[in-house]
Amino acid sequence: MKQMINLLVLPLLIPLVTAALLIFLPKSIRVQRAVSVVSAIGTLAASIVLLLTVKDNGIQTVNVGSWDAPFGITLVSDTLSALLVTTSSLITLSVILYSFRSIGEARERFYYYPIVQFLLVGVNGAFTTGDIFNLFVFFEVMLMASYVLIVIGGTKIQLRESIKYILVNVISSALFVIAVAMLYSVVGSLNMADISQRIAQIGSLPILTVIAVLFLIVFGLKGAIFPLYFWLPGSYYAPPVPVLALFGSLLTKVGVYSILRSYSLFFYHDQAFTHELLGILAIITIIVGCIGAIAYWDVKKIIIYNIIIAVGVLTFGISVATEESYMGTVFYTIHDMIVKAALFLLIGVMIKITGTNDLRKMGGLMKKYPLLGWTFLVAAFALAGIPPLSGFVGKLLIVRGGLAEGAYVGSLIVLLSSLVVLYSVIKIFMNGFWKAPKDYPGEENQPVLSLWAPGALLVLASILYGVGAEVMYPIISQATDALVHPAIYIDAVLKE
Repeated sequence: MKQMINLLVLPLLIPLVTAALLIFLPKSIRVQRAVSVVSAIGTLAASIVLLLTVKDNGIQTVNVGSWDAPFGITLVSDTLSALLVTTSSLITLSVILYSFRSIGEARERFYYYPIVQFLLVGVNGAFTTGDIFNLFVFFEVMLMASYVLIVIGGTKIQLRESIKYILVNVISSALFVIAVAMLYSVVGSLNMADISQRIAQIGSLPILTVIAVLFLIVFGLKGAIFPLYFWLPGSYYAPPVPVLALFGSLLTKVGVYSILRSYSLFFYHDQAFTHELLGILAIITIIVGCIGAIAYWDVKKIIIYNIIIAVGVLTFGISVATEESYMGTVFYTIHDMIVKAALFLLIGVMIKITGTNDLRKMGGLMKKYPLLGWTFLVAAFALAGIPPLSGFVGKLLIVRGGLAEGAYVGSLIVLLSSLVVLYSVIKIFMNGFWKAPKDYPGEENQPVLSLWAPGALLVLASILYGVGAEVMYPIISQATDALVHPAIYIDAVLKE
């Protein structure tokens, strides 16, 4: 059992120790790069072993400091959490590899690599904790790292946008503490499994609905749900591409995961109100994201608005709250994390070659860089949900779940959003790759192949994930079981 216990902590411990070590090596960039890659591979390997262990042996828990749940701090790794930790570790590895030739030495000297590792600690911790207050703590670790990443390099746009980003997150963190305090005052526990049990005993008090809405505001701000998404397009546009890839694929998904976990474990008593509210907000979020994705000619902006569309699709899946829609949500979350990261890295290569974000100034990349073009097209089709790629299965399950519950409007909008997504990414493809070739100053000097490889790695992962949907099905199904039947999660944590 000892080895199992250590296994659960490794995806948090490896990046934490690495970050601490790298802080003492700011001058030696080569050492920083080498240590970062080795650490990221180690974290990915540990999370894959953890995922297989959870798949075979059920939910793994660790009581920190040997204080039994619900009194101590518990780390819990069920299949959902292990899947998300593995995906985050894969994306971080790809982004680190991409950063070598793109982030620039000035940023590398300014503690870029340790901060990325701290960000991974926060993300993996948020996915693994079984304690609602510790979820707040890991959120803060993740946000502290993101504050540095959004401002590192100190360009004018970064400094302007970072003020808005930090202000929004400080307010949402304050609300988070208030929400946790209110929940604790009602149920008298911070352990998630214990909270679920106590809420079941108390029954549906009106105050619980208020707390549920407060948590929705907190996680909605982090996940960028309408009308709380206003900060995202500008803030994510400011930092360089590798940072944008990390933010776009990981940070909003932590918010979505938190809604999924809290609404399936705590707040399932007054579904008529809470889940309906979530469903309405999800639909408006999709529409707002679609308008943004069509409106812009800036490649970064187009993909950033696609983040908002995906958040809407996922929260719609959560609001339907059936086994099928939960399964679709889990499937789609992992797909979206991988594909969004891949697309950001690939448009980063386009920007590097052309020296511009404006699609109207690009063209003809297909002739010189066919590999980049075809890789981008596959990623674009995956994002839009063209079968048999990974976006199709998750979206199909969410729509089927919605139709089964009579949520026809939402299901239709999710389907129509696929067309908008397809249009927006094909617009990038047609204008960037297909149009008449242009000459770009300095393009010969760009390390295109080494920048293309990390994005291609993620596209390959996405293809395998889509084509291997049948292999993934039992794992996704196991992840969904604990959401549909909270007793599985509760029993594993409280070991009754």
